[in-house]
Amino acid sequence: MIAFFANLFGYILNFIYNIVQNYGLAIIIFSILIKALMIPLSIKQQKTMKKSTKIQAKMKEIQFKYKNNPEMLTKATQELYKTENMSPFSGCFSAIVQIILLFAVFYLVRSPLTYMKKVDAGITDKYTRVIRENNLSTSSAYPEIEIIRELDNIKELKNKTSEETPEVNSEINDDEVNSLYINMDFLGLNLAQVPTRSSDWKAYIIPILYVLVSIISLRVVNSTNKTKKDEKTEENNDEKSLTKPEDDFDPMEQMNKNMNMMFPVMYLAVALIAPLGLALYWLMNSLLMIIEKLVLNKLLKDEEED
Repeated sequence: MIAFFANLFGYILNFIYNIVQNYGLAIIIFSILIKALMIPLSIKQQKTMKKSTKIQAKMKEIQFKYKNNPEMLTKATQELYKTENMSPFSGCFSAIVQIILLFAVFYLVRSPLTYMKKVDAGITDKYTRVIRENNLSTSSAYPEIEIIRELDNIKELKNKTSEETPEVNSEINDDEVNSLYINMDFLGLNLAQVPTRSSDWKAYIIPILYVLVSIISLRVVNSTNKTKKDEKTEENNDEKSLTKPEDDFDPMEQMNKNMNMMFPVMYLAVALIAPLGLALYWLMNSLLMIIEKLVLNKLLKDEEED
Protein backbone atom coordinates (compact mmCIF):
# COMPACT_ATOMS: atom_id res chain seq x y z
CA MET A 1 0.00 0.00 0.00
CA ILE A 2 2.71 2.49 1.01
CA ALA A 3 4.91 1.54 -1.96
CA PHE A 4 1.92 2.01 -4.29
CA PHE A 5 1.33 5.58 -3.12
CA ALA A 6 5.09 6.28 -3.09
CA ASN A 7 5.22 5.26 -6.76
CA LEU A 8 2.15 7.37 -7.55
CA PHE A 9 3.56 10.41 -5.77
CA GLY A 10 6.86 9.76 -7.55
CA TYR A 11 5.24 10.49 -10.91
CA ILE A 12 3.89 13.78 -9.53
CA LEU A 13 7.23 14.83 -8.00
CA ASN A 14 9.10 13.89 -11.18
CA PHE A 15 6.63 15.91 -13.27
CA ILE A 16 7.22 18.97 -11.06
CA TYR A 17 11.00 18.41 -11.09
CA ASN A 18 11.07 18.23 -14.90
CA ILE A 19 9.42 21.66 -14.98
CA VAL A 20 11.46 23.48 -12.32
CA GLN A 21 14.70 21.47 -12.70
CA ASN A 22 15.49 21.84 -9.00
CA TYR A 23 14.86 19.19 -6.34
CA GLY A 24 14.43 21.65 -3.46
CA LEU A 25 11.88 23.75 -5.31
CA ALA A 26 10.13 20.58 -6.49
CA ILE A 27 9.90 19.35 -2.86
CA ILE A 28 8.33 22.65 -1.76
CA ILE A 29 5.71 22.64 -4.54
CA PHE A 30 5.06 18.93 -4.03
CA SER A 31 4.56 19.41 -0.25
CA ILE A 32 2.01 22.16 -0.86
CA LEU A 33 0.17 20.02 -3.41
CA ILE A 34 0.02 16.95 -1.14
CA LYS A 35 -1.16 19.04 1.82
CA ALA A 36 -3.89 20.52 -0.39
CA LEU A 37 -5.01 17.03 -1.45
CA MET A 38 -5.22 15.98 2.20
CA ILE A 39 -7.38 18.95 3.27
CA PRO A 40 -10.70 16.99 3.12
CA LEU A 41 -9.25 14.35 5.46
CA SER A 42 -7.84 17.05 7.73
CA ILE A 43 -11.21 18.79 7.94
CA LYS A 44 -12.95 15.56 8.84
CA GLN A 45 -10.37 14.74 11.49
CA GLN A 46 -10.50 18.27 12.89
CA LYS A 47 -14.28 18.13 13.23
CA THR A 48 -14.02 14.79 15.00
CA MET A 49 -11.40 16.14 17.39
CA LYS A 50 -13.60 19.16 18.06
CA LYS A 51 -16.57 16.97 18.94
CA SER A 52 -14.35 14.71 21.03
CA THR A 53 -13.03 17.70 22.99
CA LYS A 54 -16.56 18.85 23.75
CA ILE A 55 -17.53 15.61 25.47
CA GLN A 56 -14.34 15.32 27.56
CA ALA A 57 -15.89 17.10 30.55
CA LYS A 58 -18.90 14.79 30.47
CA MET A 59 -16.59 11.79 30.16
CA LYS A 60 -14.69 12.87 33.29
CA GLU A 61 -17.95 13.18 35.21
CA ILE A 62 -19.00 9.68 34.14
CA GLN A 63 -15.59 8.23 34.98
CA PHE A 64 -15.69 9.77 38.47
CA LYS A 65 -19.31 8.83 39.10
CA TYR A 66 -18.88 5.18 38.10
CA LYS A 67 -15.20 4.67 38.94
CA ASN A 68 -16.08 1.70 41.15
CA ASN A 69 -18.65 0.26 38.75
CA PRO A 70 -17.02 -0.78 35.45
CA GLU A 71 -20.29 -2.15 34.04
CA MET A 72 -22.17 1.12 34.57
CA LEU A 73 -19.15 3.08 33.35
CA THR A 74 -19.19 1.20 30.05
CA LYS A 75 -22.96 1.58 29.70
CA ALA A 76 -22.91 5.32 30.50
CA THR A 77 -20.02 5.88 28.08
CA GLN A 78 -21.89 4.12 25.30
CA GLU A 79 -24.99 6.19 26.02
CA LEU A 80 -22.94 9.39 25.90
CA TYR A 81 -21.48 8.53 22.49
CA LYS A 82 -24.95 7.59 21.27
CA THR A 83 -26.44 10.87 22.50
CA GLU A 84 -23.64 12.87 20.89
CA ASN A 85 -24.02 10.82 17.68
CA MET A 86 -20.37 9.86 17.80
CA SER A 87 -18.26 6.71 17.76
CA PRO A 88 -15.16 6.10 19.93
CA PHE A 89 -13.39 5.22 16.69
CA SER A 90 -14.49 8.33 14.80
CA GLY A 91 -11.64 9.84 12.87
CA CYS A 92 -9.56 6.66 12.91
CA PHE A 93 -10.02 6.04 9.18
CA SER A 94 -8.93 9.53 8.13
CA ALA A 95 -6.00 9.39 10.57
CA ILE A 96 -4.85 6.01 9.20
CA VAL A 97 -5.11 7.25 5.61
CA GLN A 98 -3.06 10.35 6.45
CA ILE A 99 -0.39 8.22 8.15
CA ILE A 100 -0.16 5.95 5.08
CA LEU A 101 0.19 8.96 2.78
CA LEU A 102 2.82 10.57 5.01
CA PHE A 103 4.86 7.35 5.08
CA ALA A 104 4.52 7.11 1.29
CA VAL A 105 5.96 10.61 0.91
CA PHE A 106 8.77 9.71 3.34
CA TYR A 107 9.61 6.65 1.21
CA LEU A 108 9.60 8.83 -1.91
CA VAL A 109 11.88 11.54 -0.50
CA ARG A 110 14.15 8.94 1.09
CA SER A 111 14.51 6.96 -2.17
CA PRO A 112 14.05 9.41 -5.08
CA LEU A 113 15.86 7.22 -7.60
CA THR A 114 13.43 4.33 -7.08
CA TYR A 115 10.15 6.22 -6.73
CA MET A 116 10.80 9.48 -8.61
CA LYS A 117 13.31 8.61 -11.34
CA LYS A 118 12.07 4.98 -11.60
CA VAL A 119 15.64 3.67 -11.76
CA ASP A 120 15.96 -0.11 -11.75
CA ALA A 121 16.94 -1.60 -8.37
CA GLY A 122 19.82 -3.45 -10.01
CA ILE A 123 21.40 -0.16 -11.07
CA THR A 124 21.10 1.47 -7.64
CA ASP A 125 22.47 -1.67 -5.99
CA LYS A 126 25.43 -1.68 -8.37
CA TYR A 127 26.42 1.91 -7.70
CA THR A 128 25.92 1.47 -3.97
CA ARG A 129 28.42 -1.36 -4.21
CA VAL A 130 30.81 0.79 -6.27
CA ILE A 131 30.67 3.46 -3.55
CA ARG A 132 31.38 0.92 -0.82
CA GLU A 133 34.18 -0.91 -2.63
CA ASN A 134 35.98 2.34 -3.42
CA ASN A 135 35.47 3.83 0.05
CA LEU A 136 33.67 6.87 -1.32
CA SER A 137 31.28 6.80 1.63
CA THR A 138 30.46 4.62 4.63
CA SER A 139 26.87 5.68 5.29
CA SER A 140 24.11 3.23 4.40
CA ALA A 141 20.97 4.78 5.93
CA TYR A 142 20.06 6.61 2.71
CA PRO A 143 21.86 4.73 -0.10
CA GLU A 144 20.08 6.47 -2.98
CA ILE A 145 20.80 9.94 -1.63
CA GLU A 146 24.36 8.75 -1.18
CA ILE A 147 24.59 7.75 -4.85
CA ILE A 148 23.37 11.19 -5.96
CA ARG A 149 25.85 12.89 -3.62
CA GLU A 150 28.79 10.82 -4.89
CA LEU A 151 28.04 11.01 -8.63
CA ASP A 152 31.01 13.28 -9.34
CA ASN A 153 33.35 10.86 -7.57
CA ILE A 154 31.83 7.96 -9.50
CA LYS A 155 32.54 9.81 -12.75
CA GLU A 156 36.13 10.34 -11.64
CA LEU A 157 36.48 6.60 -11.12
CA LYS A 158 35.24 6.09 -14.66
CA ASN A 159 37.82 8.53 -16.00
CA LYS A 160 40.72 6.78 -14.31
CA THR A 161 42.91 4.56 -16.46
CA SER A 162 41.80 0.97 -16.83
CA GLU A 163 45.11 -0.14 -15.25
CA GLU A 164 44.18 1.59 -11.99
CA THR A 165 40.58 0.40 -11.71
CA PRO A 166 39.89 -2.14 -14.47
CA GLU A 167 36.85 -3.76 -12.81
CA VAL A 168 35.25 -0.47 -11.80
CA ASN A 169 35.80 0.96 -15.26
CA SER A 170 33.86 -1.84 -16.87
CA GLU A 171 30.98 -1.48 -14.41
CA ILE A 172 30.35 2.26 -14.67
CA ASN A 173 28.12 3.21 -17.57
CA ASP A 174 27.79 6.83 -18.68
CA ASP A 175 24.11 6.53 -19.57
CA GLU A 176 23.34 4.95 -16.20
CA VAL A 177 25.27 7.61 -14.32
CA ASN A 178 23.42 10.37 -16.19
CA SER A 179 20.08 8.74 -15.35
CA LEU A 180 20.97 9.00 -11.65
CA TYR A 181 21.48 12.76 -11.70
CA ILE A 182 19.15 15.02 -9.70
CA ASN A 183 19.88 18.71 -9.22
CA MET A 184 20.23 18.94 -5.44
CA ASP A 185 21.57 22.51 -5.29
CA PHE A 186 19.13 24.70 -3.39
CA LEU A 187 19.92 28.22 -2.16
CA GLY A 188 23.61 27.35 -1.92
CA LEU A 189 22.96 24.07 -0.12
CA ASN A 190 23.48 20.53 -1.35
CA LEU A 191 20.29 18.70 -0.34
CA ALA A 192 22.10 15.37 -0.58
CA GLN A 193 24.41 16.39 2.28
CA VAL A 194 24.04 15.10 5.84
CA PRO A 195 24.71 17.91 8.38
CA THR A 196 26.80 15.82 10.79
CA ARG A 197 29.03 14.72 7.93
CA SER A 198 29.47 18.15 6.40
CA SER A 199 32.04 20.81 7.29
CA ASP A 200 29.78 23.57 5.95
CA TRP A 201 27.91 25.35 8.77
CA LYS A 202 25.11 26.19 6.33
CA ALA A 203 24.13 22.51 6.35
CA TYR A 204 22.65 23.10 9.83
CA ILE A 205 20.26 25.85 8.71
CA ILE A 206 17.42 23.61 7.50
CA PRO A 207 17.52 21.23 10.54
CA ILE A 208 17.48 24.18 12.96
CA LEU A 209 14.62 25.85 11.08
CA TYR A 210 12.78 22.52 11.10
CA VAL A 211 13.09 22.22 14.89
CA LEU A 212 11.98 25.84 15.45
CA VAL A 213 8.95 25.46 13.18
CA SER A 214 8.09 22.13 14.85
CA ILE A 215 8.13 23.81 18.28
CA ILE A 216 5.80 26.52 16.96
CA SER A 217 3.58 23.82 15.46
CA LEU A 218 3.31 22.05 18.83
CA ARG A 219 2.50 25.34 20.56
CA VAL A 220 -0.20 26.16 18.00
CA VAL A 221 -1.84 22.76 18.52
CA ASN A 222 -1.62 22.99 22.32
CA SER A 223 -2.84 26.57 22.36
CA THR A 224 -5.87 25.61 20.30
CA ASN A 225 -6.68 22.63 22.48
CA LYS A 226 -6.20 24.66 25.64
CA THR A 227 -8.58 27.31 24.40
CA LYS A 228 -11.21 24.72 23.68
CA LYS A 229 -10.72 23.15 27.09
CA ASP A 230 -10.93 26.52 28.86
CA GLU A 231 -14.14 27.38 27.04
CA LYS A 232 -15.66 24.07 28.03
CA THR A 233 -14.59 24.59 31.66
CA GLU A 234 -16.26 28.00 31.73
CA GLU A 235 -19.48 26.50 30.40
CA ASN A 236 -19.41 23.88 33.12
CA ASN A 237 -18.79 26.37 35.93
CA ASP A 238 -22.54 26.95 36.19
CA GLU A 239 -23.24 23.22 36.31
CA LYS A 240 -22.92 20.89 39.27
CA SER A 241 -19.33 19.74 39.60
CA LEU A 242 -18.75 16.10 40.47
CA THR A 243 -14.97 16.18 40.56
CA LYS A 244 -12.67 16.16 43.58
CA PRO A 245 -9.56 18.35 44.03
CA GLU A 246 -7.26 15.50 43.09
CA ASP A 247 -9.05 15.24 39.76
CA ASP A 248 -7.52 18.56 38.75
CA PHE A 249 -4.43 16.60 37.78
CA ASP A 250 -4.82 15.58 34.16
CA PRO A 251 -2.45 12.70 33.22
CA MET A 252 -3.07 13.34 29.52
CA GLU A 253 -2.15 17.00 29.88
CA GLN A 254 1.02 16.10 31.79
CA MET A 255 1.95 13.57 29.13
CA ASN A 256 1.47 16.23 26.45
CA LYS A 257 3.79 18.58 28.33
CA ASN A 258 6.47 15.89 28.57
CA MET A 259 6.10 15.11 24.87
CA ASN A 260 6.40 18.80 24.00
CA MET A 261 9.76 18.88 25.76
CA MET A 262 11.00 15.61 24.26
CA PHE A 263 9.89 16.06 20.65
CA PRO A 264 12.13 19.05 19.74
CA VAL A 265 15.17 17.11 20.97
CA MET A 266 14.12 14.08 18.93
CA TYR A 267 13.42 16.23 15.86
CA LEU A 268 16.88 17.81 16.03
CA ALA A 269 18.64 14.47 16.55
CA VAL A 270 16.93 12.93 13.53
CA ALA A 271 17.30 16.00 11.29
CA LEU A 272 21.05 16.18 11.93
CA ILE A 273 21.65 12.66 10.60
CA ALA A 274 19.23 12.89 7.67
CA PRO A 275 19.93 14.30 4.19
CA LEU A 276 18.94 17.96 3.85
CA GLY A 277 16.35 17.08 1.19
CA LEU A 278 14.47 14.99 3.74
CA ALA A 279 14.82 17.71 6.40
CA LEU A 280 13.47 20.25 3.89
CA TYR A 281 10.37 18.11 3.39
CA TRP A 282 9.87 17.82 7.16
CA LEU A 283 10.30 21.60 7.48
CA MET A 284 7.70 22.27 4.78
CA ASN A 285 5.30 19.73 6.28
CA SER A 286 5.53 21.37 9.72
CA LEU A 287 5.11 24.85 8.28
CA LEU A 288 2.07 23.81 6.25
CA MET A 289 0.63 22.05 9.30
CA ILE A 290 0.69 25.35 11.22
CA ILE A 291 -1.09 27.16 8.40
CA GLU A 292 -3.62 24.35 8.00
CA LYS A 293 -4.35 24.25 11.74
CA LEU A 294 -4.90 27.99 12.02
CA VAL A 295 -7.08 28.20 8.89
CA LEU A 296 -9.22 25.16 9.74
CA ASN A 297 -9.78 26.34 13.31
CA LYS A 298 -10.89 29.74 12.02
CA LEU A 299 -13.24 28.19 9.45
CA LEU A 300 -14.75 25.70 11.91
CA LYS A 301 -15.18 28.41 14.53
CA ASP A 302 -16.98 30.67 12.03
CA GLU A 303 -19.11 27.69 10.99
CA GLU A 304 -20.14 27.09 14.62
CA GLU A 305 -21.04 30.75 15.14
CA ASP A 306 -23.24 30.69 12.04
